[in-house]
Amino acid sequence: MANTNEVKGSGEKLTLILQDNYSGSEIEESMIIKDAKALKSFYSKINRTRKPGLPVPEIDFTKEMILIHCIGEQTSGKTAELTFVDENEDEVVVKSSAKMPEKGKTSSSITSPFSVYKMPFTQKRVTFKKDQ
Repeated sequence: MANTNEVKGSGEKLTLILQDNYSGSEIEESMIIKDAKALKSFYSKINRTRKPGLPVPEIDFTKEMILIHCIGEQTSGKTAELTFVDENEDEVVVKSSAKMPEKGKTSSSITSPFSVYKMPFTQKRVTFKKDQ
């Protein structure tokens, strides 16, 4: 389920590495992870109710960083998505959204969808803009 979105004018990529329905997060939140300890902590949270748990991806944090988007508890079957909007000298802007499911694929069960993306490491500020 890989998804690659290019930053306008830069050639850098945002790559989807995991999309699932159970983050354990009740509220919408977006995270930037720049070290293995924080990534392990997130996976510990999402694996609390999974046996076996989802494997923690191997990331070289000197070259890449992780962006995570959780959309909180849902009953509609939505999925969490991130896409690049823009980049300048100081910041990378990413749009966070909750994508509606295809017609006939809604769910009445309570889920807490999330997506995990990797992108090239940057010292720039990463700003999440909520899709309206």
